[in-house]
Parts: sequence; C-alpha cells; structure tokens
Amino acid sequence: MSDRARTYRPGFFARLLPHGKWKVILRSSFPAIVQINLNDANNLACQDVIAIAVNKALLWHSVEVRSRNNVYSLPCLGEEAATRLAADLYSFINNHLFDLIGSDTEHLNAVDTKLMGIVEGQRQYLAQADLARAIASVDGEAAVALSHPLFDPELMTATLKATLPRSLAFITDPDVRHRYNDAFVSAELARYRSFFDDLDGRSLSDQQREACIRLEDNNLLVASAGSGKSATMVGKVAYVLDKQLYRPEEILVLAFNKSAADELKERIARQMAVDPDDLESKVTTFHALGRGIIEEVEGRPPQLADWVEHPAGEAKIIEQIIDELLRSDPEFARLWVNLLVLHPKADIPAEAFDSKADYDRYLSTRRRKGNATIGTMAGVYVKSLQEQTIVNWLWLHSVEFEYERQIPIEEDIGEIRHVHPDFHYPASNTIHEHLAINADGSSPFENYVTHAEQKMTAYHKAGMDVFQTTSAQARDGSLLTVLQEEITKRGIPLEQRNYTAIVKALEPVVIKHYHKLVAVCIKHIRASHLTLDMLLERAKSLHDRTRAQEFAQAIWKITESYSRKLEEDNRIDFDSMIANATRLVETGKYQGPYSLILVDEFQDISEPRANLIKALKHQKPFTKIFAVGDDWQSIYRFAGSDITIFTQFEANFGASWQGRLEQTYRCNQLIAETAASFVQRNSAQLKKSVRSTRAAIPRSIRVIPISGDGSKPDFGKACHQLLRRLDTFLGGISGQWRSDGRGKLKVMVLWRYNQLDPFRGAPPKLEHIEVSGLSFHRAKGLEADYTILLDVSEGDYGVPSRIEDDELLNLVMPRPETFEFAEERRLFYVALTRASRGVFLVTNSREPSRYIRELSEIAGDNLRFETIDGDTVHQCPACRVGHLVERKGRDNSHFFGCNQYPGCDHIQRRSAE
Repeated sequence: MSDRARTYRPGFFARLLPHGKWKVILRSSFPAIVQINLNDANNLACQDVIAIAVNKALLWHSVEVRSRNNVYSLPCLGEEAATRLAADLYSFINNHLFDLIGSDTEHLNAVDTKLMGIVEGQRQYLAQADLARAIASVDGEAAVALSHPLFDPELMTATLKATLPRSLAFITDPDVRHRYNDAFVSAELARYRSFFDDLDGRSLSDQQREACIRLEDNNLLVASAGSGKSATMVGKVAYVLDKQLYRPEEILVLAFNKSAADELKERIARQMAVDPDDLESKVTTFHALGRGIIEEVEGRPPQLADWVEHPAGEAKIIEQIIDELLRSDPEFARLWVNLLVLHPKADIPAEAFDSKADYDRYLSTRRRKGNATIGTMAGVYVKSLQEQTIVNWLWLHSVEFEYERQIPIEEDIGEIRHVHPDFHYPASNTIHEHLAINADGSSPFENYVTHAEQKMTAYHKAGMDVFQTTSAQARDGSLLTVLQEEITKRGIPLEQRNYTAIVKALEPVVIKHYHKLVAVCIKHIRASHLTLDMLLERAKSLHDRTRAQEFAQAIWKITESYSRKLEEDNRIDFDSMIANATRLVETGKYQGPYSLILVDEFQDISEPRANLIKALKHQKPFTKIFAVGDDWQSIYRFAGSDITIFTQFEANFGASWQGRLEQTYRCNQLIAETAASFVQRNSAQLKKSVRSTRAAIPRSIRVIPISGDGSKPDFGKACHQLLRRLDTFLGGISGQWRSDGRGKLKVMVLWRYNQLDPFRGAPPKLEHIEVSGLSFHRAKGLEADYTILLDVSEGDYGVPSRIEDDELLNLVMPRPETFEFAEERRLFYVALTRASRGVFLVTNSREPSRYIRELSEIAGDNLRFETIDGDTVHQCPACRVGHLVERKGRDNSHFFGCNQYPGCDHIQRRSAE
C-alpha cells in the first residue's frame, strides 16, 4: 500500500515569521495519527483531538487544534488555506473513527441497548453530549468513536450507515433527535407546570420555561432588556438539580462582577432553600475563578499588580506610563503630542460616508451660515480636517498666522481684486494656499484645479511670496514636513509649546478618549500577541494612515512599558490571570469538576474569557454551556468585550440551540417596540420581537428642544426645571399610582459623559419623585418609572458620541464592526429601555441628534415634541428633528419655517384668519 502523505504549512514568506515555522502531515499509512511539527514533532492520536477551529487574527487566519491536554495554534494562513486545513483534519479524524465503528459490530449492539433504554422512557432531553455520554458507558472501540467530540455522521458513507443498529438514527439523522426533543419539551412543560409557576418568586414565561428545559451541548439565550434572564438562570439550576441531571458541585455559574455574582448566588440559594454559604454549586466571577484555579495548582494566589483591583487603577497606571514616556522618550513625546494636537480625529474622505449631511456632522463642531466648521487649538474655525491639522501645527509651534484674511491684489488693468487666501504669515508677508488636489492632479470639486491655478498665477504676477500644500500630501503623510520646510525657509521662528500648555488648551475629553483607546488596545495586543509590524500593516488599511501609523507606534511603546512594568514587579493583571488559568486547564494541570457552565451577561464576553470557558468545556467530556445575554446591550468594547463572540456563538462554540426571551417586564409596549426597532436597524444585531407586560402609553417618548444664549444650552437648568414640572404633575395624579402602595416614583436622569452631571452627586429632594443621576453606562441593569436623557444632540460628546467610533480600534479588533456607531446605538438603546412609564429626550434645538429622526420614523405620532413646560412644539414634518418657528418674509408676510434652516428649508404658510 502506498504511503500517500499530505503536508500543510504557511506560504513561503509567512514561513520567515517566528509563528510561521510549523508543519502538519497526514499520512494514509498512519490513519490514527496527526503529525504536527511545532517546535518539536508531535504525533497526536486522532482520538485525542477534541476540537478544531478556524480563528481570524488581524492579518491572517489560524487553525486551532485542541487535544485533551494541549492546544496547538497553526497561524500565518490565508482564509482559504486555513479552512482547507481544518476541513481536511476533520475528515481525516472522522475516517479513522468510521474505521473503528465498522470493525466492532459486537459493541454497536450494546450501544443500541443502552440508547433504547433512555428514549423509550423519555427520561431526559437528548443533546449530542447525552448520546455520547450514554455510548461512552459501553466498552469497545465503536463506542469510543461514536462518543468522540468530532464524530460527524454527515461524513459517513451510506454503506456504513446501513449496517448500524436502529437507535443510532438519533446520531446519524438530526431530525430524529430534534423530533424526540420537541416532544420531550412539550411533555416536560406539562410535568413541571407547578414547578415553574412559582420559581424565584414569580411565574416564568413560556420562553423562560423552555430555556430551562432545553439542554443542548451549547445554548445561547438571547434576552431582551428587562425580560427576566436572571430568573431563568435560577430556574435552570433549580430544574437540572431537581431532575438530578447534575450534582450541585458540577454546576458553575459565572458573572462579570461581584455584585451580580452575589445576587445570583443569593437567589439560587433561596430557591434551593439553603444558606448561600452552604450552596454547593459554584457561583462566582471570572476573576475569582481564574484566581482560584491558579491558587489550587500553584499553592498560592497569583500576584496581582496592586492597581488592578482599584476602580480607577488601570487608568492611573496608563497615565503614569504616558507621563514617564513623555519625559524619557523624545520620539514617543513627538508621537503623543501629534496625536493629541494634530490628529484629534481621523481624516476620513467624504465618499466614505452615506451622505454629505453625515460627513458634515462628522466634521463640524459648529455651523456657520449653514456650513460645517471645525474648531482648532488656535480658536479659529476652519473648513476641513486638513486645515485643522495645519492650524494646530502652527499653534503648536507658536507661528503667527491669519486665516482667510482679505488681501488686495492689483490686476493687469490696474484694478484691485480682494482675495481670501487660506493662510497669511505676517512675519514674512507670505501667502499659503492649501489646495484640495489629489496625487494625480485632479480635484473632487468641479473647475477647482483651473481656479486654483489662476489664483496662484495671480499671486505670482502680483509679486507676492506664496506656497501651496495639497490634499495629496496630507494623504501620503508629507503635509507637515513640507509645511515646516516652507516656514523654516522664510526664517519664521518655530518654538514648540510645552506639554503643560498643550494639556491646558486641550479639551479634557480628547485626552480621556485617547486614554480609553490605549486601555482597549493594550488588552487586545497582549491577548492576541500582536506585534508592531502587524499593527503598522493594519494601519495601511485605515482611512487616515498617518494618524494610524503614529498611534500604532505610540501604543506599542505604551504596551511594552505596561508589560515590562508587570514583569519587573513580578505581577500580572486580570487578563494575564485569566490567560494563565486557561493554560493550566488546557494542559491538564487543573482538573475542573464542572459539567454545566452557565454564563451571565454573555454579550460582555472577551476573547480571554471565552477561551477559559472553552478550555473548561473541552477538558471534561460532555460538558455543556448555557450562555445568557443581550447583544443589543453590548456596551463594553472599551473593557475588551467582543460582540462577535456572542453574535457568532455557534462558530465560536459549536452546534447550538438558540432561544429568545422576548417578553419584557419593564418598558411599556411603545418604548419596548420603538427601542427594539431602533437597535435592529443594525442588521448585525440578532433579531427579536419584544412584547411587554405593560400596555403602550401613547406619546411616552417626548423630545424637548432647548436653546441657550451661549454656544450650548444649559442642560442642568433644563433638567431641574423638568424635574419640578414632573413632580407637580405626578402629585396631581398621585391617586392613580399611590394605589400600588408606593410613596414616590423613581426618576433617573442619564447622560453620555459625566461632565454633564447636573447634580454633582447631590440630586434634589422632591415630594413625589425620587431622583438619581447616572451615566448611560452605569444605568445598565437599572430601571425607573421615568428617565430624562440629557443632551441627545449631535457633537463629538453628544449622542451618538462621535469620538467613540474611532477607526483606530480596527488596528487591534480581530473582527471590527462595520455599522456606523454600532456600540453608540446599543448604548442609546440601553438608556431608552430603563423607563417603564416615559422617556424625556432633552436636546440642543440647533443640533438635535440623528437618533431623534429615527425614533420619529419608528414611533410616528407617538413621539411628541414639547417645551420644557409641556406645551406642544410643532415638529418639522420634513426633517423630523427640527421644529417650526414663526418667520417673517421679505414682503412682511409671516410663515412657519424649520429651525434647522438652511439644513432643512421646509416652510408652512400661515392659514388665513
């Protein structure tokens, strides 16, 4: 027999990389062995391979081969090569399993007897793992093959299938198992009706009951806001223990923070009628689990860095590292100052946006005569981000300039023509034009090139000193080099401002934004073992390459310092602790007792935490996962969460059942429906139909446009005024709500950024309402009767916050989101769904948020525009974000026009009196 061998390895150039030096060989003469040459040659028995997965990194794909005691990562592959290798490995292992099955008829009959004993009595739900567990209780090679995690009957030949006993149709034909399970669930719902009628102090909904009973190998319960997911988790634990499917110590319940874990533990213990301290099931956080695993194996707890357990510790250590680098590394100082001053946001071309209006909104910090204008460090407003970069560079280097100053030019015929060049430098009487001209000499604007040439010719004829820069130079990164050369050539002195002056002039949120970006990037760089070369390569794909490359270099220096600080202190951070615990599980040094793992708030999962769950699942045969969460409320990207682990659950964990909790006990039906339609405009979000136990309250979403004397309205003053009005109104109808025995109704005031806090920690005391104030993020999981959302307006720090959707995140995110403001949309959904009775959206009347238009399109007449005192404001029917105000025409006629003019030119004539 010929020895046909198939060899797999990265391409030639990839093999030059440190991670590209591996090889996989599959030999027909050794059908039970997979040969992996990775550092050392490893002959891996097919029966020991328990999982194969294709993972996408920043620049390549990798194949992960998981054995019972190790994980082999095979990176540096293109998508097609990785998919082919994974498929070939899968087929190779299954062919070996089929050989084992076909050669062991005796034990196949024993398996048949075992399975028929389960299904004829309809004793339990049958997942693949349950079938495999039953089969594994039988001796022989056939049973070993049938219970193997990678066994796939879809690849089995018809000839082999025909020889199998009747009961094995539960394995080879998915429909047979699904029909059995559907019948089982129906019967179980009837058997356990009284059990679920009074569980965790409530009667569970039909969807909650089904979720408790379903027990596939992998389960994802997609829950709406306020739909009782915690009660379902309590019910799941209570049900499986009542059925004696698991022993208490085999159950692990994971939460993301201690308060959530403590609450779940308390509720499960109460349901089981035991003291929380006596609960044998493990209810804990990821951090506590990781710490416990390491302590059990190494005999002492991990040495965590002293900053990690402090709420603001990570932010402070990042600030310290940046300060140290600013003092010790001139190259870092240059990069960091450039980012803060020259690149506060990415220079993204207009064609990347869906409309000119979207592009203008991205650019502008204010509007002047209907045009978008952009603020600068020098206090002047310019028309493009490239001009902003130029002005900020001039300010940074203390260069005196005038922007669009009127200059007289004498033409050939002696007439004086006044022009407005972009920049004028008094020190040398120099004109500087920044031209929107591409590398090929073209321009996106009609007749622009001809006009620019004529203008430059006129300057030269007039004997004026002039130079030009172009958009092409901004794109290729040479703009500021050329600018510096031209300025220096003319003897204009350059004196860079010190860092203290720079920070003083910056808006605090700019620095905070970059610090948050740094924190996210450190997590992903360390977790995914990214290199500077990988970051710089990825930077080439971003719109603003110059900014991306400078940030890549800066974040690499910060990450190196962060890692070095941990090493020098001989300490680890939380992510390292989770990764270390995962390795102990994967290598078999830790043996977990868990056969059922429940995960709360799964939408917040990060890659290191997902890897720990996978390691625990794959270590103990037949372990099941039950994950609960709401991808609509995934709002912690800055903490390292990756929503695609949730939305692509089956790709990450394997074949699964996916359930829904679509009945909400919080919002009235109008708010619930409107918020659901709003968040699902992003097609990447999982679909749900939300039903409320509370009837719709007409016009329970209200928009309050306010204006002010300054550049921004006084939202604090408006908030206090609205609270007093609401208190008076509720006092007048107290007979309606006090019948429930409530002394006061709850009102939450919410804001996007804490500098908008109107209370400074001391909410007002009112007679009929209890007031609290929180950021959108901190409000998650809470509820109130009414909410007031402040500054639902356009702007860098508005709703949606333009600075949060930064393309720099694509440097490190393995699966970046493509929908604009995806996380900001989810965050606004969270804010909308905190209220049961009503939501007030207080907005800047001059710059209302685009989200108000969307809500109006969804809710129609059930969205009401009103003044702060409750009087009707007539919403503009055309743009849906503005409102109609009375105006006077040239002929002294009166009409109503949209306050968003000239952005919206809708008018409405007054009816004849």
